[in-house]
Amino acid sequence: MRILVGTSGYSYKEWKGSFYPQDIKAADMLRFYGERFKHPPLQHVCYRMPGTDMLERWMAVVPEDFTFILKASRRITHEKKLAGDVADAVGFLFKTAQALGPKLGPVLFQLPPFLKKDVPRLRDFLALLPEGRPAAFEFRHETWFDDEVYETLRAGKASLCSADTDESGDRGAPVVPTASWGYLRLRRAQYTDDDLARWAERIQAQPWDQAFVFFKHEVSAPDVAARMLSKLK
Repeated sequence: MRILVGTSGYSYKEWKGSFYPQDIKAADMLRFYGERFKHPPLQHVCYRMPGTDMLERWMAVVPEDFTFILKASRRITHEKKLAGDVADAVGFLFKTAQALGPKLGPVLFQLPPFLKKDVPRLRDFLALLPEGRPAAFEFRHETWFDDEVYETLRAGKASLCSADTDESGDRGAPVVPTASWGYLRLRRAQYTDDDLARWAERIQAQPWDQAFVFFKHEVSAPDVAARMLSKLK
């Protein structure tokens, strides 16, 4: 299994002095990050999709094996809630993202916490996605976590995003393989070495070909991600 570990974004001035050099320019952060981790999710994409020129500049400063992970627009997930006249927004997202070429990885669709299970809505939305383009879904209402939803994701070859948060307590989101790859957001404020070892074991026990693992963008996030990489080795 190929496991890519990163953080929820990379452009944080709070990381200067701990991860980034104190005098680093914002324009140089992605290059520096890309030399140490293989992917960041581009969280700000969920508010405004960059133009192709910007995406091409990003692609030019990272290593060949770097993978960009996009988070879908809130217009798709929160305003349209995956339904209605959402096809144009989906088309725009994927057409623009093509500028990343082979460096484009999965797209995350994070649903609002108030949106309850709606399998017909999910099934119709999956039919809008480009063939062969990996997509992950993060459900934040507990009604979504059942076998009917998992089977719908499997039919659409989409991944269930497993989100581990302080708010979810010991339960957390289930880790259920619904595609040939996994997507995990480990977002608790703190992870001990034992916590990371347990997660590493749990991830490596899945039948995935590859997994994407992200940590919350706290000041310590790069250190936690690096510690996770050591557990996986």
